[in-house]
Amino acid sequence: MPTWLNGLPAMPLMLGVLAVLAIAYRYYSAFLAARVAALDDTRITPAHRFNDGRNFHPTHKWVLFGHHFAAISGAGPLIGPVLALQFGYLPGLIWLVIGVCLAGAVQDMMVMFASVRRGGKSLAGIAREELGPTAGTAASLAILYIIIIALAGLGIVVVKALAGETIPYGSTNPARPAILIPPPDAPVSRTLDVKTGLTTYNVPPGSIYHFGPSPEDQLRFEEPFQLVYPTAQPLQRRPAEEGGGYLLPPTAKRIVSGSSWGTFTIAATIPIALFVGMYMNKLRPGKVVEASLIGAALVLGATFAGAWIPGSPLERLFDLTREEIILAMGVYGFVAAVLPVWLLLGPRDYLSTFLKIGTIVLLVVGVLLANPTIQAPAINPVFLQGGGPYFNGPVFPYVFICIMCGAISGFHALVASGTTPKMIDRESHIRPIGYGAMLMEGLVGVVALIAAASMPNKMYYDINIDLARKPDFVNQLRLIEQDGHGHAVGDPAAAAAARRAQEARGDELVAIERQVGEQLHGRTGGAVTLAVGMARIFEDAMPFFKGMLSYWYHFAIMFEALFILTTIDAGTRIGRFLLQENLGKIYRPFANLEWRPGAWLATGLVVGGWCYFIATGTVDTIWPMFGLANQLLALIALAVVSAVLISEGKLKYVWVTMLPLTFVGITTSTAAAYEIRRFYAMMYLVEPAKRWGEFKGWLNIGLTFFLIVCAAIVLVAATRRWLDAYDTHARARRAKA
Repeated sequence: MPTWLNGLPAMPLMLGVLAVLAIAYRYYSAFLAARVAALDDTRITPAHRFNDGRNFHPTHKWVLFGHHFAAISGAGPLIGPVLALQFGYLPGLIWLVIGVCLAGAVQDMMVMFASVRRGGKSLAGIAREELGPTAGTAASLAILYIIIIALAGLGIVVVKALAGETIPYGSTNPARPAILIPPPDAPVSRTLDVKTGLTTYNVPPGSIYHFGPSPEDQLRFEEPFQLVYPTAQPLQRRPAEEGGGYLLPPTAKRIVSGSSWGTFTIAATIPIALFVGMYMNKLRPGKVVEASLIGAALVLGATFAGAWIPGSPLERLFDLTREEIILAMGVYGFVAAVLPVWLLLGPRDYLSTFLKIGTIVLLVVGVLLANPTIQAPAINPVFLQGGGPYFNGPVFPYVFICIMCGAISGFHALVASGTTPKMIDRESHIRPIGYGAMLMEGLVGVVALIAAASMPNKMYYDINIDLARKPDFVNQLRLIEQDGHGHAVGDPAAAAAARRAQEARGDELVAIERQVGEQLHGRTGGAVTLAVGMARIFEDAMPFFKGMLSYWYHFAIMFEALFILTTIDAGTRIGRFLLQENLGKIYRPFANLEWRPGAWLATGLVVGGWCYFIATGTVDTIWPMFGLANQLLALIALAVVSAVLISEGKLKYVWVTMLPLTFVGITTSTAAAYEIRRFYAMMYLVEPAKRWGEFKGWLNIGLTFFLIVCAAIVLVAATRRWLDAYDTHARARRAKA
């Protein structure tokens, strides 16, 4: 790999990406619109044909662009590129740019085109019409599962960013005890809670943690933290002649406090959205922009007000554990899915659109002004073939399922065949809304990648490796230590020099923790990494706002959470509709969406499904499952659209969907094989302390096979449709000859 790709400034990369996206929109989308789809403004769209003022309603092009972008842009393009940095920045960057232009935007535009031409039907409905009832049912069931796992993948990001937890630091092996050695000039202080019998130890920075018999099996903590020990007896001291320190029993755990500031800000957006809904529908009907501006101002005010929560009497209300955050999200998802759309879901969409587009523009401008150096290596050979903190597999195929939203996302096909085609005023609007909004999401993924890649590598891994698993990565992290710009991956001399320089200037992440007032080490999931990267760029780009890094950080957390919660409430509602549709085939009243018992039961089952996956999974287990499911849905969508093109007499242009379908099929099937093998290994082949339960393992394997079978049914039906069309075309050519 050429060394000049390491340590590049971000501005030329950003300008190059913007140029490629502009060229793709100007030429390739024009080709799709004119030749492939043959968009025709003289055709009457479903919005006019079935105009009922509710579901079908002609909408201004740019208003609908904002609605569609808000609906498709969940946290995927923000989080996936951040997690994929374990392979280096270049694989993710290439996939984002090429994938969005030739695959993702093509899928979104062509699915929207197919839905408009077929009366605004959903993807499952189009599959049923084009490929038969069996394929339609398979697509419907696959979509339902994908919605549940997608919401789990997004929800766990919120949990890791906000929840407090305890991390086991003690050793379960008496022959290899874990040892904590504080610096000589900063002893550990001890506090006993008489009521609970818990002893808390305040561990100073510079402490050494020995977790194995080798002298190399150690970690140096640059940050202070607390250990909790569930007994009044003090920790056992190690004799001074053996090196001193404390022996950590299995019950010793590190405390990671929750983000009370972030939780308050995100919680405040719910009553703000309710107020905006009442304002635009009851107090000032029709004043959408006015209400949205008021809502955006209130959200920014809540971000600043959150600074007063830590240390106040309200802190306990918002400093939540993992279980409390999951419960709160489940309650929110249930309520949002059964409330009228105008009361919560609609206002949140309006607020999200303003904040999403505004923040993205601000971040692009920030990258151009700050022009940070890309500190991540172009290619990271340490994790290139697997063994990384998120994906224990090679760069192919995992970078393609890690980064889905932003490159190609099957979830988008649900929106492109859902509400949006029912609001298209003219067919020509399909091009800017379908292709253009997806290019905007690809840009979101690129700026997220740049924000994270501009962080020092030590900071990136300090945040992105779970504290309980950090000892497993000590040797790899030593190899990754570099000269600051990625020029010397694996060079021991450069790594030692980097280590000495780091110790001399202090740990930047510890300094950021002091400014934001929160613990950031081990906050896996990508949200905290991106928030820190965004905050650093904003502060560098706007020096007149120096000293506001804590506010930038919490604004970024709120911004990411809005992406996620918008998807959770909309996704739960879509899942409820799909489940009621399928249950209605068994018991007819379920098919009535207004039947409250059915609505409540279906919503509860959907919420219970994604809450289960969050409660029993981790980022490194759920995100690959989410990526795999999402890309299999893209496979289904591209297969259905290919059949539509054939029905439209566009056989010679079917390559525009078949090429991405083939590539996604290869990457996804390869990833499925890796994941099934990993699930099996986690049940039986790893050490007992790290094994999954058999139920969890077989459930994950079964669900993966189920999804593959559903996709295979659709592909077989589509292949028969393609072959029939080819035979018909060949016979017609022979007849002419």
